Amino acid sequence: MAMNQQTKISSLILAKDEEQNIARCLESQLTCVDEIIVLIDDATTDRTEEIIRTFPQVRYEKVVWQGFSKTKQLGLSFTSNNWIFWIDADEAITKPLNDELIQFKNELPKFNAYSFPRRAFFLGKWIEHSGWYPGRVTRLFRKDKIHFSENDVHEHLLVNEEVGKFIGDIDHFTDPTIEHYFTKFNYYTSLAAKELYERKKSFKKTDVLLRPLFIFLKMYIFRLGFLDGFHGFLLAVFSSHYVFTKYAKLWELNQQKEK
Repeated sequence: MAMNQQTKISSLILAKDEEQNIARCLESQLTCVDEIIVLIDDATTDRTEEIIRTFPQVRYEKVVWQGFSKTKQLGLSFTSNNWIFWIDADEAITKPLNDELIQFKNELPKFNAYSFPRRAFFLGKWIEHSGWYPGRVTRLFRKDKIHFSENDVHEHLLVNEEVGKFIGDIDHFTDPTIEHYFTKFNYYTSLAAKELYERKKSFKKTDVLLRPLFIFLKMYIFRLGFLDGFHGFLLAVFSSHYVFTKYAKLWELNQQKEK
């Protein structure tokens, strides 16, 4: 009887100004995936490309940014394997997950997509509560069966079937400093407000009066963010401010439309 052919995996990464993260991300994958594809935003100004060149087994392409979803879809065209592991540049595969992926490649897959628990680090601390862990994300999939959503922000895989589950964590080094958090803050709140606006979402005063308060209470009290210490308090405050700003920007877009 012929042995099952080993499943081969291509990983896909988008990178812009990721010199602080990209080496850690790439090193974590070297023994568990068969191909690593990095799409570098051509607006990158730091040493990201220089660092990637030190990994001869990694293929990279410089591309014009088309938004998260469309750029990822472009990235799929560079992959040579049917199984895709989508990972962000500020993430890394842990040793237990590395071992699971190697085992997965030697077995017959039972599902077309798989999810992973994600261990997020905020200001250097693993946020175990606050609704952040395990925060499962679907990242391994067959590209002939599963596709990306069209969202500009919080893009995801469209999966209308049962998803397999890995046990090993993906580590996510989301915001090493408060400055880094707020550098992203303006960009992402603008994207989120634009998405709401395009979905014809109307603005209500309760969006800025009640939603931010609800987010703070949900994260800090109901999801036990207080157990994450001062980090948990900061995260709940910042998250409520994110929601406030997103809806304030939606209000602004609606105001501009009425002029």
